[in-house]
Amino acid sequence: MRADVTESLTRVFFEEWARTGYAALSLERVARTAGVGKAALYRRWPDKVSMASDLLSQVGLTITDVEEQGSLEADLEAVLFALRRVLRHPKVRRTLTDLHSEIGRTPALGTAIRPFQHARRERVDGLIDRAIARREVSPLVDRQMAADLIAAPLYWRLAVVGGRSDRDYIKRLALITGAALRASEPLLR
Repeated sequence: MRADVTESLTRVFFEEWARTGYAALSLERVARTAGVGKAALYRRWPDKVSMASDLLSQVGLTITDVEEQGSLEADLEAVLFALRRVLRHPKVRRTLTDLHSEIGRTPALGTAIRPFQHARRERVDGLIDRAIARREVSPLVDRQMAADLIAAPLYWRLAVVGGRSDRDYIKRLALITGAALRASEPLLR
């Protein structure tokens, strides 16, 4: 399969999703807009759920990959700046908010993206592992809650309420999140 066709289909798929929403997204329209036949699309993905799951897993896992920065707050800042860069894009915001709404209406979509969501959370474990190794947080830190705390406030601010997030906001959010993750530190003593 030609990589340029796959790239074109991917680009158009996300453009259409952002424009129409998942429910109204037509794979036939995606193929036509990408300038290829339906067969080219269906050779890659048998249905809309498969296409969404595959493409989200490909683009979503690397969104917040960051190198070790030397401290918990610096790691958090780097992740938050990477996440902010993505969430500032209007098409990404529309697609993500629609995805989260659509999961309730299309259980197969929720099931399909769970592995991607699980893998994203595992990547947060690396950040937590580094903080534990540096003795910045307790080894008993709740990793699931940590993953929620790292992403949710910025997502809520940018995607849900349409707020702003300047550099100062990100720095303060990293400090607050770091403090929250340290809340279990006395358990070590």
